[in-house]
Amino acid sequence: MTGRVVPGEHSGQHTAARNETDPHETDPREGAAASDARQGRITGTAVALGGWRRHLRRLAAVVCSLVIVVILATQWRDVRPLLGELSAGSAAGAAVAVFVGIFGTFLCWRAILTTLGSRPPLTAGMRVFFVGQLAKYVPGAIWPAVTQIELGRDYRVPARASGAAVIVFLLTIFGTGLLVAAPTLPLLAGEMPSAYWWTMALLPVAAVALLPPVTNRLIGLALKVLRRPALPQPLTFSGMLRAAGWSIAAWLCYGVHALLIVDDLGTVAGIRLLAILTGAFAAAFCMQFLLPVGPAGTGVREAALILLLAGALPKAQAIVFAVLSRLMFTLGDVAWTVAALTLERWRRLNRGR
Repeated sequence: MTGRVVPGEHSGQHTAARNETDPHETDPREGAAASDARQGRITGTAVALGGWRRHLRRLAAVVCSLVIVVILATQWRDVRPLLGELSAGSAAGAAVAVFVGIFGTFLCWRAILTTLGSRPPLTAGMRVFFVGQLAKYVPGAIWPAVTQIELGRDYRVPARASGAAVIVFLLTIFGTGLLVAAPTLPLLAGEMPSAYWWTMALLPVAAVALLPPVTNRLIGLALKVLRRPALPQPLTFSGMLRAAGWSIAAWLCYGVHALLIVDDLGTVAGIRLLAILTGAFAAAFCMQFLLPVGPAGTGVREAALILLLAGALPKAQAIVFAVLSRLMFTLGDVAWTVAALTLERWRRLNRGR
């Protein structure tokens, strides 16, 4: 009968169809095995890269430590004959002012990073920032940025955010330094104001560069050229104002440290001298950005300070101040780095309990 269905006919056809092998079809078990193999290769590569990164970090830490030891030994040799001219109280007060000012620069950087969408824990941020700052003593201007980008990965901070934070931080320190220095230049005697006219000329340029719409556009263009994703969050006026506020507070602390030193050396202290010292120190600090000759601006800042203070201090006192100040800043960077590493390790241990 033509309309009769033979039992098992269709089931046999289906069985045969299932038994036929499609050359384009992948066995699920084979696909899973291939996926596991790929995942294994990726994991192995990540482990290998992680191992290399750990070794590179250790090597960088050793190199940086050796450089710091050499710098401190050299500075100590220069400072030791001058220590008799400074009392213990003034030296301690000046050092505290430097340490507080350095922490103010960290809060400036943290405000910028927060505005860009990343806010690691306080001690984690200290570790990233202060270890990165210590890298500035190694010859080569890129090491602080490279270090901060690398350490930021430990706290899931995007590399583009870390890099942008470094650039904006430097612009903020430079711009507020010019802002602090510009009004004090007329107080300097002799030809100093005309010799440092560049301060007035660069101030509006720095101010425009720090406007969030301008900075965001420039960073966005750079990321587009580098074929990188956009920033997690753009800069805001409120975030930049907080960063600028912390930076100006740091400049005032540096002015206080200068006043404590020169007052102990015999110069009569006062508001006018505080303004001169704060402005001269800010201008000298900015010069080391423009003339990155030595690590951490070594030599440039001291020479600029001696020239700028020629009308306010005897040359011998200016030299003593410049040398002692450099040592205090180096010790401050080292002390904050040690504190940051210790506090972050303590936080991790407590979190693991």
